[in-house]
Amino acid sequence: MQRLEASGGSVPFSTYMEWVLHDPHHGAYGTGRLRIGPAGDFATAPSLGPDFAALLAPQLADWLQELAGSSCGGLGAEAPLALVETGPGEGSLALQLAQALAAGWPDLAACTELVLVEPNAGMAERQRALLQASPLPCRWASFAELAAAPVRGVLLAHEVLDALAVERIVWDGALWRQQVVALHKDPAAGPSLRLEPGEPLEPAAAAQLAALGLLPPSPQRPPGWCTELHPGLLPWLAGAAAALKAGPLLVIDYALEAWRYYAPQRSAGTLMAYRGQLASSDPLQEPGTWDLTAHLCLESLLAAATSSGWQLLGQVRQGEALLALGLAERLHGLQQGSAADLGALLARREALLRLVDPHALGDFRWVALARGMAVEAPRFSREPGPSAIG
Repeated sequence: MQRLEASGGSVPFSTYMEWVLHDPHHGAYGTGRLRIGPAGDFATAPSLGPDFAALLAPQLADWLQELAGSSCGGLGAEAPLALVETGPGEGSLALQLAQALAAGWPDLAACTELVLVEPNAGMAERQRALLQASPLPCRWASFAELAAAPVRGVLLAHEVLDALAVERIVWDGALWRQQVVALHKDPAAGPSLRLEPGEPLEPAAAAQLAALGLLPPSPQRPPGWCTELHPGLLPWLAGAAAALKAGPLLVIDYALEAWRYYAPQRSAGTLMAYRGQLASSDPLQEPGTWDLTAHLCLESLLAAATSSGWQLLGQVRQGEALLALGLAERLHGLQQGSAADLGALLARREALLRLVDPHALGDFRWVALARGMAVEAPRFSREPGPSAIG
């Protein structure tokens, strides 16, 4: 409330979202307040157990081996390789991948370091505690710090880009306007926050709408129809490109094609709040205590990637990716378990099915990009290039 008042009573929604997620003293991630896992605020694939990392590890090992060439010893001054995870959450996926690489590819693990890109001190503190058990050496760095000495390796962005601050826009019947968060003072009820239409969109944002098919406006989108734009994608991808001298980037996140993202019936956009395993469409409640997330628009992501120097290797839904990487065989293997371990086996089976359930995590998109090297299409997608979008 005080920050809004000091800012003149209102700010763009993107500014508000940045504050409530990443402020070091009050933000949900900045303070480390949010907890990830089935018993926390929301669950992610690695928080359900090690199977997700075990399925992903062979693909990452393929890429690291392509970077290493015939042997790690041949890298000379460019060693070690790096497995870079951005927004590592609790650190579970980083630890599980490090353990999988050390167990399955010990020679490769011996010349690979784990690099964590975490802008929130509260989350980094928890990651450091967990990753004391990592068999790979670990360090924390920002994109800017890595850009001073770019690494060769694999960059992983698992449920990261959906937390970048979005710009909400609203159609008022004549113009597209930037949505703002405004402070209202009521002597009886006290101060409150409201979402309101702000200034008309700048020409650059209007051009982006035209590219996405939102101009001219459709009569199916009445006044008050609201959605999101993603101004943070281009700077994030440019920062990632500067940090990585050569290698692939794997984005795993909720994403929709533009025709689905901006469908007339999606009148409130994709923005959601999460806390304590509950979901809410109200982004203004108890600021700094809820996670805020918005889906990605595939076309916006790929346009920003191309502008930043990334090449598309391929993209698929998570269910398809994990099946290609051996999930069915892993499920079949559970049938060979001991009856004494029935409870644990059933829990693993439920977690594996949740990873591919289109109504749970199976509708995530895996988007593989690369820069600085020729990389084969990933195991999970053998149709590289823009034609793979679907």
